[in-house]
Amino acid sequence: MINLTWRSGRDLWTRIVERPSLHLSDTECRKLVEDLRAVASLTLNESELEYGVLGGDTERLKNCVITIVYQVDTKSGPRRPIAFNVLSLLDVELSSRPTTVMHLGLVMVDPSVRGRGLSATLYGLTCVLMFLTGQGRPLWISNVTQVPAVAGMVAETFSDVFPSPRPDARRSFDHLSLARQIMAKHRAAFGVGEDAGFDEARFVITDAYTGGSDALKKTFAQAAPHRKQKYNDFCQQQLDYERGDDLIQIGRIDTAAAGQYLRKVAPPTTAIGLTGLVLLLGARMTFLPLIHWLSPNRAWGVLRPVKQKS
Repeated sequence: MINLTWRSGRDLWTRIVERPSLHLSDTECRKLVEDLRAVASLTLNESELEYGVLGGDTERLKNCVITIVYQVDTKSGPRRPIAFNVLSLLDVELSSRPTTVMHLGLVMVDPSVRGRGLSATLYGLTCVLMFLTGQGRPLWISNVTQVPAVAGMVAETFSDVFPSPRPDARRSFDHLSLARQIMAKHRAAFGVGEDAGFDEARFVITDAYTGGSDALKKTFAQAAPHRKQKYNDFCQQQLDYERGDDLIQIGRIDTAAAGQYLRKVAPPTTAIGLTGLVLLLGARMTFLPLIHWLSPNRAWGVLRPVKQKS
């Protein structure tokens, strides 16, 4: 399981922990939740800090990946949490086989440090690491949002994303199957109540803010816009902000999406970007098929794991 901490900027450190309650002590888990609440307290009221993993529910901590960015004061030394993302790992089935959807989940950033490009670390880097630890198998992702900046970021970063204003966006049966299961079994992961509706044609959750996420509801004017106007227009056309609608986006992270992420964060003209792209291309052409073929206990496409002896 992932448990990494590294320097990610001149005064920034990043920590990523997968399923923290399964391998961290109770004390470490409490400290992790305290850091999340410290960031959330800057934008939420005290009564609203029990949403999701912020309440310290150990069951939630068993099925999530937490990314926290810390800012270091070079004079005094202590690290201060300034941003976090909590990815939920949702158990579903696809083609009669169990699989996992990584839900992009709750993101919060200290208002004093917004605009520093932290979303690339909070979203993309964590997803790339989860993709690599899964032996490079395409990994389904989901996202629930009414914010044009977030909807556009997901559509631009990941592969096969629906819904999206991009001309290549299409709703496959896999998209529909996953969205139906997520809405049927995992509403609590993103704070949507049982009385919220689901428009299957548009992938819109109607009256979404009724299950504990009320504090996150925004008007269109309050929601951060995307730099590309098509995403702002798309959200305004598809969503009723007064009622409180959300898009539920389904997509995948694969070698194409991972390569695109590297190109954005580390341009190919740099040594890091070039090395990363070469490794990904080499993995796509040579190593990943071999690894997938030689893994007897993992499914890959039509290949099934060998039957376990009873």
